[in-house]
Amino acid sequence: MKPASDRRDEGPFIATKEHRRFVEFANTVRRHRYIGLCHGPAGVGKTLSGRRYANWEKAEALRSAWKTRDQSDTSTQAILARSRTVFYTPTVGSPLRELRDDLHRLIGRVSYCIDEGLDNLTVTPSHDGCGLIELIVIDEAERLSNLALEYIRDLFDRSNIGLILVGMPGIEKRMARYPQFYSRVGFSHGYRPLLGDELSFVLTRHWRKLGVTLDEADFTDAQAVAAIARITGGNFRLLYRLFVQIERILRINEMTAITEEVVDAARSTLLIGAT
Repeated sequence: MKPASDRRDEGPFIATKEHRRFVEFANTVRRHRYIGLCHGPAGVGKTLSGRRYANWEKAEALRSAWKTRDQSDTSTQAILARSRTVFYTPTVGSPLRELRDDLHRLIGRVSYCIDEGLDNLTVTPSHDGCGLIELIVIDEAERLSNLALEYIRDLFDRSNIGLILVGMPGIEKRMARYPQFYSRVGFSHGYRPLLGDELSFVLTRHWRKLGVTLDEADFTDAQAVAAIARITGGNFRLLYRLFVQIERILRINEMTAITEEVVDAARSTLLIGAT
């Protein structure tokens, strides 16, 4: 897990309908203390939603740096006191000891921040199991070994927490092969690509960022939108990558309009598969 300043730029966060559905899903898992599975294609926004729900842009530095009591960030404490959530991404091939130590460290530090933040909130603390944590979100759950899954299940059984595993489509089928784990799964949430009006809304934001106006009644704009929808399939990450190239092409050629030709030229610079 990298500090926030070192993370790859994936563009500004946009509160899409899929993100709101994720928030409802996470709230339900957290409230009922179940295990939830969130699955969807790469790049649709699962990780962004999980990090946003946990307010992890502020909190993830807790893993690499730990401030003393009199230097603590009160704004981070207040945010964590509301979310009560730890967001964790296991490393590839991580041994069980690393997973256990990382989670233990994060749970302890976030619980401390929550305890400090509760002074300014009317929230009743709960000291069951994982301190003051109510939800753990584990991203890239495919990386978890069978032994790691057993540890996660044991942590869940011994703690009054909710647990969300985030992964690619098919993760629910893998979990079904482990009856003791799968029997504890209460919710499954499929994260979908952008479609229809929501895709148009996001494209309008991208158009505006480049200083141009999207008019879907304009034939040129409509052609460009259709090309973008065809190329990206509503994939959030691909949209951002494509518009980085579109911006570069507009700047180099001193153009002020996004056309189908510009979109195709931007697409030719990316390795995103057949369209």
